[in-house]
Amino acid sequence: MRSTIILIGPLGVGKSTVGALLAERLGRPCVSMDDLRLGYYAEIGYDRELAAHRRATEGFWGMYRYWKPFEAHAVERILADHADCVIDFGAGHSVYEDVGLFERVRRALEPYPHVVLLLPAPDLAESLRILNGREEGADAMAEINRHFLEHPSNALLARHTVYTGESTPAEVCAAVMERLGVRSQESEVRILTSDSLPVV
Repeated sequence: MRSTIILIGPLGVGKSTVGALLAERLGRPCVSMDDLRLGYYAEIGYDRELAAHRRATEGFWGMYRYWKPFEAHAVERILADHADCVIDFGAGHSVYEDVGLFERVRRALEPYPHVVLLLPAPDLAESLRILNGREEGADAMAEINRHFLEHPSNALLARHTVYTGESTPAEVCAAVMERLGVRSQESEVRILTSDSLPVV
């Protein structure tokens, strides 16, 4: 069983912000897929010019389809390279239309009991309303996030779901910790100090 906490979810839900707060409170490294993904993509021949060409000729979804094998590879690699940390995935790294790619990612995540799906709300329309209010260029993002919210991949991969609503990142962080039953580093210190006091 792996202790790493993995955050997944749609664009703009707060994965990176909450991940950084979780890592700080738990005294663990914070690892962001967005910071590392291109290096992992390059390992299996990612071509930026080809990705740009797909975007120009086929729109976002053409580029999205090109990304998918690289995203699955990046998931496998980031899990192999990092342990006992908090990892936030890019929104697309937990959504796969191809059954084979989905199965690769499912197998990679299987040993991890702390895969947390962050969603704004249980309701799709309410989730889109909240996300679109947070993001610049919301009209352009709405179609992408609708796909991420409607697709079953996230629900199938997650072990836990935390609804963010209009909560602050600190409140979401606390909710994730409560759901997972983990304590902050400060709490652990207080417990150890209390337990070490002499009995009088």
